[in-house]
Amino acid sequence: MFRLSARDLAIDLGSSSTLIYEQGRGIVVNEPSIVAMRQDGARKLPLAFGAEAKAMLGRTPEGVQVIRPIRNGVIVDFEIAGLMVHHFLMRALKSSTALFKPRVVVGLPCGITEVEKRAIRDAVSATAIREIRLVDEAMAAVIGADLPVLEPTASMVVDLGGGTTDVAVVSLSDIVSSLSIRQGGDAMDEAIINYMRRCHHLLIGENTAEQIKNAVGAAHPEYDKLRCEVRGRSLTSGSPAALIVSGAEVREAIGEVVAAVIGSIRQGLENTPPELAGDILSCGVTLVGGVALLKGLDCCIQEKLGIEAKIASDPISAVVEGAGRCLNDPELSKALLY
Repeated sequence: MFRLSARDLAIDLGSSSTLIYEQGRGIVVNEPSIVAMRQDGARKLPLAFGAEAKAMLGRTPEGVQVIRPIRNGVIVDFEIAGLMVHHFLMRALKSSTALFKPRVVVGLPCGITEVEKRAIRDAVSATAIREIRLVDEAMAAVIGADLPVLEPTASMVVDLGGGTTDVAVVSLSDIVSSLSIRQGGDAMDEAIINYMRRCHHLLIGENTAEQIKNAVGAAHPEYDKLRCEVRGRSLTSGSPAALIVSGAEVREAIGEVVAAVIGSIRQGLENTPPELAGDILSCGVTLVGGVALLKGLDCCIQEKLGIEAKIASDPISAVVEGAGRCLNDPELSKALLY
């Protein structure tokens, strides 16, 4: 049996961020899934991880490359992903006061391949751990959002991450139906970059696009009057430039991504067996993940689909906290971990 020890850890390895949860302490690592690599002759050596690496985006000198090893929910660079996981795990272990090697449970997105599962196991096993278990992120999200997972009641959860949007219906400790689209926070950032280039002839970077999204980005017209200043490089003069953009403009920029997200939820509802549709109609849809915090997204979903959309109490950490709870519950551990 997978029993709890003081150092057991849960990991949510996402396209945007990596979170590590330690039972009894909560989240001990919450860092962007980014690595800065420095070229040293024929070798590449890690220079920075997480927030420190993210701060280097668009600012690196020659010989330094900032890399996202996970894109659209898929590990695109196994070696660098392994280095990143090892670094974050070692940081979590150093901050712990327990005496024993931990066991680790890792949340996996919908549709992950056996090759990717093996890559994740290899990355985690390179660290000082005793045992690795896996759990579906959809199941972990349901637990983290305080929804029923073992009862014969359907719960629909939408995990809105940086690289993907995953929609799943869960009942009786199993996934009844699920789908995933490669649209999320990163696609919104890219849409904002393209909009600023196309409509304002202003070149901005990924970090600036994310700041715009967080400041005035919204899915509902209620927030159209918000304003923020944007600084970048003018494509007409080549000089630094600044301008004011409105919430309405940003809503237009990310409109296609929001429409794709709502379309995936609609498809998920259509794929739900009729016996479970009544449960979802009564309980609504629960939103987790960083993009769940996009202003007005819950209202937009409710207006477009005619079903209540609720944001989890802590949407960013719902998956990793749900995975962590499995460690402390023998029934959940037996039913969900593999």
